[in-house]
Amino acid sequence: MRLMYRLVAGCALLATAASASAAVVDPAGDLLATYTGPVSGDIDITSGDVAFDGTSFLFTATVAGNIDATPGQLYAWGINRGAGTARIDLLRDPDIAPNILFDAVLVMLPNGFLSVVTIPVAGAPTATNFVGGTTIVGDTLSASVPLSLLFSTGFAPEDYTFGFWSRMRADPTVDGTNNEIADFLQGSGALNARAVPEPATWLTMLLGFGLVGGIMRSSKRRNRELSARTA
Repeated sequence: MRLMYRLVAGCALLATAASASAAVVDPAGDLLATYTGPVSGDIDITSGDVAFDGTSFLFTATVAGNIDATPGQLYAWGINRGAGTARIDLLRDPDIAPNILFDAVLVMLPNGFLSVVTIPVAGAPTATNFVGGTTIVGDTLSASVPLSLLFSTGFAPEDYTFGFWSRMRADPTVDGTNNEIADFLQGSGALNARAVPEPATWLTMLLGFGLVGGIMRSSKRRNRELSARTA
């Protein structure tokens, strides 16, 4: 019986670790006043979430309408791995995001293209591109990126900070001014990835729950046999 209690307690702790805070919710209809591009639901961010399982980051976001492959449309996660700077403000006018620091950016396109760009303190950025790396389902887009592509520049992965924004380029091939940025996820620049169990932890949980069930069934069977002998 004592073993069963320990197993239950252990599984409860694992289940608690598995549960995590929900995605960050962003109000609908809050496009930036500085945005000068066309207005549509699929550039209006409604939620965002980053999860980390110890080996990979899972990025997920939703918008206020089904995502359409409009030329020039993109979504970006800015990631501060430890050496982030205020690149949005420093490189483009008007200044609209002083708190979003990043030294890597994840670019997600409505056609499924994904680009993981790391930005060194000096020298040219490095881009790793994936055709089909972004999954689009209705109003939701997601992508999984291994830690090896988002290696630390000073922070532990659980201390990375994230920002998310939508953009509509006037010229689909190049970034223009900050007037093309349509919306920021609420709390951008101060978001951390939530921790989720690694696959091995999930397996341990399942084995633990199965073992607890086996012990309980065995205990019930012994109790029935004991009752039958004493009847």
